[in-house]
Amino acid sequence: MSYFLVLSKTHGETILSQYQRLREDHALCDIVLVAGGTEFPAHRTLLACSSDYFRSLFKDYTRESKAKLINLQVISSVGLQHILDFIYTSWLSVSPGTLEDTLEAASYLQVIEAIELCGQYITDNLSPENCCFFANVASRYGIRGALSAANRYIGSKLGELLRCAVDSTGLLELNSESFLEVLDSEEMPRVRELPLLTLVLQWLRSNKLSTVRSNLVLSKIRYGLIPAEELTNLYSTNSALQTPFIKGLILKALNYHSLGHQQPLVQSTQTTLRSRGTQILLTGGGTQAEGLVSEVLAFDPYFKKFRPLTELRSKVQSHCVCVVGNFLYVLGGEVLQVNENEKAVTTLVTNQVHRYDPRFNIWVETAGMIDRRAQFSCCVVDGKICAIGGRGGIESPLSSVEVYNIKTDKWQKARDLPQKMHGQASCVYKDTIFTSGGMFAQQRESSRDVYSFSMLEDQWKKRAAMSIARFGHQMATIKEKIYTFLGMYEPFCDIEKYDPVENQWTRLKPLLNDRFSYGMALVEDSVLLIGGKKWHNSQEVPTPSILEYDVDGDSWKELCRLPRPLYGMQCALMQLPEPLET
Repeated sequence: MSYFLVLSKTHGETILSQYQRLREDHALCDIVLVAGGTEFPAHRTLLACSSDYFRSLFKDYTRESKAKLINLQVISSVGLQHILDFIYTSWLSVSPGTLEDTLEAASYLQVIEAIELCGQYITDNLSPENCCFFANVASRYGIRGALSAANRYIGSKLGELLRCAVDSTGLLELNSESFLEVLDSEEMPRVRELPLLTLVLQWLRSNKLSTVRSNLVLSKIRYGLIPAEELTNLYSTNSALQTPFIKGLILKALNYHSLGHQQPLVQSTQTTLRSRGTQILLTGGGTQAEGLVSEVLAFDPYFKKFRPLTELRSKVQSHCVCVVGNFLYVLGGEVLQVNENEKAVTTLVTNQVHRYDPRFNIWVETAGMIDRRAQFSCCVVDGKICAIGGRGGIESPLSSVEVYNIKTDKWQKARDLPQKMHGQASCVYKDTIFTSGGMFAQQRESSRDVYSFSMLEDQWKKRAAMSIARFGHQMATIKEKIYTFLGMYEPFCDIEKYDPVENQWTRLKPLLNDRFSYGMALVEDSVLLIGGKKWHNSQEVPTPSILEYDVDGDSWKELCRLPRPLYGMQCALMQLPEPLET
């Protein structure tokens, strides 16, 4: 004997629609609910199926199980109306004006699906005008998903909210849980810490908290990002900042500001910008039309956007850059020198070092290198900057290596290179410096040689040579391997990969066209070659293109283009505050 089991997709909806018709006709209603003086005829069976509250209420052993009228004094008539409409139709009508009444009724009557729909409504309809109100409602009724969404939204829009009138945004009325979560945000676009502290102090005056809770809120501020003078002024005029705990944080911040050249070594959450995304700084170099430029561009590789960030102290080329503690160091290179008497402009190799602080957009000059250097390489090892080789003038290649101790603001000589060289490239693999290529003093052609240097062993070791001689190229360490890219004089487009364990090089997929004098940056597992020049009819031609090399796929593609062709720049990856105006 066979049989079929068949599902009707419309039966449930039909039953509900029939219940709704009976309700509209007041037919077979066996209970009357009263809220706010308004009576609502209903059906016990449907209420019991839709609400845990009514299911318990209508059990045989309760007094209400036989009652014909139940007075619900806690909820409003508007809230009950919306919940009954939902029970009978599956449709929930929600607006900012009725949200609290609806949630109050849904929570009291334990209609879980209605609460979830209110949470979804909050999540889907967040705006600068309602986000604080929605966060407070979600907090009051314990809707965790909607509360988290509202808190994230407030953090992402806080810069916009702070620029509005506070009374209209509701920030001062924001519940303490949301306020703390917002202050914990690692990313706050276009928010500076000083106005954030001002908001916190205003919020504390509007929300009376215990000293312990007040300290917890104030501890979320990153005092190292507030200028010392403003921080001192606020401390002297606000008693909330004068508790022993917060005073300790402020004293640490003021001490940080007084450290000067040592600041990169003492980074902490208190001095870290609220910006997760990193951007690429394009420093130095120039254009064919203008020559050397002083403008530093910030490039967002994810959104492919450029913006002016700052100005170099001197127009420079053939220099080096590195980053320590999210501070940018610009070292040496060739700078322009103007002779007023002869009205001539010449280039001068310099030993100057300038440091840029993106927290306050300021430059300071640190101790200069012992030797003047151009076309050299630099690396950061164990928090120290190493300047390697290069040339001190047109015909003066160097073998010297020197190390900058940030703590003492002094340069010290290290073990010399095996021979004088310039135009080489360097990178760091497991605290060991690797240097490749370049041009040696006694030769007039590029080199294939590779050397490594360990500070612990204090000696240079020769490694397996590259398959191609290179000059003016770049190196990078990616996924336990070392890569060398392109070069200057030879018309080749190849890249190579080096395995430090096996001491072996492997040729990879070449670039379609040659390129030199470019900037290079590593973004996750991709390498970006930015701008530079190409050879065309024996002429050096600047290019605005930015190429991306996929390490895993061993493939090239054009990512985007520069605002104008740039060459000779050096690139660094840094966290930057977003501009206040977009």
